[in-house]
Amino acid sequence: MVDSHDAARPPRRLRADARRSIDAILSAARVLFSERPDASMEEIATAAGVTRQTVYAHFPSRDALIAALLEAAAAEYATLLDNADLDAAPPADALAQFLDAGWQFLDRYPLLRNATAARLPRPDSDPHDFAPPRLERLIQRGQHTGDFDPSVPAAWIAAAVFSLHHAAVAQVTAGQLTIHEAEALCLESALRLCGGKSTHVSG
Repeated sequence: MVDSHDAARPPRRLRADARRSIDAILSAARVLFSERPDASMEEIATAAGVTRQTVYAHFPSRDALIAALLEAAAAEYATLLDNADLDAAPPADALAQFLDAGWQFLDRYPLLRNATAARLPRPDSDPHDFAPPRLERLIQRGQHTGDFDPSVPAAWIAAAVFSLHHAAVAQVTAGQLTIHEAEALCLESALRLCGGKSTHVSG
């Protein structure tokens, strides 16, 4: 008689193998689509170390693969924000951590910085839906503690900070700023928008 635990082991191994294949495919797609948005499924299979048939077994179309990649990206960004201590750190530090999470996200998914990003499908859990409310709450907290100017609505400031960040990303993409310059200028300008203390050190 076959022990029930032994009978259950092969399916678990298969599921683990499938998960590894999916992770490898998504990792390869993240890199290749960032370098060449028109990369083929065969190129992604080669980079992932799997067969083309394996790619199609998990992602029946290129659009399905891109959609899954964007869902994975959104989940990673949410985790970055969760780990950023936004609700407990001093408001100015929390703002810096919020912006840093965005830069980390875009550094890992440079596909989202190129000209095709506007044509990509929206993931079910879209950062444009969950990130702005978190920034708005952060700003409200800073206004309540006196670290930020309370005279301007937090929702307006949050929208302005996002616009500022998008502008900084566009300048990096255009080669007008380095990532380091854009990060520093974005934080400096965001703090000014919030009415917080500048990080600029003269001399």
